[in-house]
Amino acid sequence: MKFTAIPLLFATAASATVQGFDISSYQPSVDFAGAYKSGARFVMIKATEGTSYTSSTFSSQYTGATNAGLIRGGYHFAQPASSTGATQAKYFIAHGGGWSNDGLTLPGMLDIEYNPSGATCYGLSQSAMVAWVKDFGETYKAAEGRYPMIYSTADWWNTCTGGSTAFSADYPLVLASYSTSVGTIPGGWPYQSFWQNTDSYSYGGDSEVWNGSEAALQTFAKNAS
Repeated sequence: MKFTAIPLLFATAASATVQGFDISSYQPSVDFAGAYKSGARFVMIKATEGTSYTSSTFSSQYTGATNAGLIRGGYHFAQPASSTGATQAKYFIAHGGGWSNDGLTLPGMLDIEYNPSGATCYGLSQSAMVAWVKDFGETYKAAEGRYPMIYSTADWWNTCTGGSTAFSADYPLVLASYSTSVGTIPGGWPYQSFWQNTDSYSYGGDSEVWNGSEAALQTFAKNAS
């Protein structure tokens, strides 16, 4: 990727920011209109996990976000120990995780982080984990026309991929860091596209901040190259 293409795919290193949030079935009722009125302009909605879970609230949440005028998109919670990246990408796409360049849809997000109920890195070596993420990402790109976003923490990324820099040119980073600043950005990414800065948002779910202007967010949603 040429450097000049980065503003189309990623946030820019700018002072402007846009508030948003992410939700799952743990937030079955969300005041999307209220969130928009308060300044939110986007929401990321959990669609799937592994290949055996689909969110029962995804469809209604997606519709509610759309009706409120929010840019929205789905995310997939990775379970790398259970099946291949390609298999999970296809499952995600089939259950709401697709992308279209209508200016309202975020690319799908791969949520890959510490396993809440098992081995830290799902029993995979660092090289195997990098291969798994590539398998997911390339499958998504082939089907949807652009690479997915990657959500993680610096600690997990460094621990489980060895700080891999293989994704920084093509995959927008959604960095979770509950602090007053973004902190260390892993993996060779020059900056985060989105920052999950707290696990509490007044309208439900977690707070997310886009690293750029609202116009740049709209461009990000629409452009595939």
